[in-house]
Amino acid sequence: MRWKGSRQSSNFEDRRGMSSGGKLALGGVGGIVVLLIGLFLGGDPQQLLQQLQTTDTQTSGPVEISAEEAELTEFVRVVLASTEDVWGTIYATAGEDFRPATLVLYRDGTQTGGCGMGASAYGPFYCPADEKVYIDLDFNDELRNRFGATGEFAMAYVLAHEVGHHIQKLTGAMDRVQAARQQLSETEYNRVQVMLELQADFYAGVWAHHANKQSEVRLEYDDIRDGMDAAAAVGDDRLQMQAQGRVVPEAFTHGTSEQRAYWFKKGYDTGDVNQGDTFSDPSLQ
Repeated sequence: MRWKGSRQSSNFEDRRGMSSGGKLALGGVGGIVVLLIGLFLGGDPQQLLQQLQTTDTQTSGPVEISAEEAELTEFVRVVLASTEDVWGTIYATAGEDFRPATLVLYRDGTQTGGCGMGASAYGPFYCPADEKVYIDLDFNDELRNRFGATGEFAMAYVLAHEVGHHIQKLTGAMDRVQAARQQLSETEYNRVQVMLELQADFYAGVWAHHANKQSEVRLEYDDIRDGMDAAAAVGDDRLQMQAQGRVVPEAFTHGTSEQRAYWFKKGYDTGDVNQGDTFSDPSLQ
């Protein structure tokens, strides 16, 4: 993946110099592992963070950033800029204005603008209330060491997936899913949530399809393979097996490893946003 020297997004907040004193208390089984599975790559923070009780204090101070983290910071800002270029062009072609998301980097914990307390244990997530993507860059180590998603494109896929949720906010899909919650059983709502997540994977693939043409980032075949591997690494079936040693399909909220890789690849192959209507796909009903 060729990205060094490319434009970095200015839609960026660096909160790594702010240390959260919030204490977290989580009810239910599984603890933080449950939240990690639920929030990882775009779960519904407004729903899951209701399980948390927090007392929060914020303190500011100097922040030390290693050379490795500085490079990773530059990388995610370049990827974000690339998503802005791609989606800006797609929206302009359709005669619409694109409103970009903001990327927030933090350490340990931070307050969101409407989704409660964000913490690094949750993994990256998108908050629709403030239209911001929240990432603790230590998660890059989790991708490699826990999920086996190697290659720098794995983190690019994560960010592109979260931006995919922002696209769903702009199209109204996220609000429609939220509104349906009261009319559906838990199992039915989980199925709709899977459709939402798989569409975000599809949008990540759409970005990858257009990146070479519409941004300064250059992708190669190995990058797309890494993206598919990253998508598969965080399938519900694999995460549930890691967390509890068994698979419970009715509790899926993100899709299986096979489904996630499939929809990312479909987005990459077609590059056509109209091919990503997961809510009408018979295989997901």
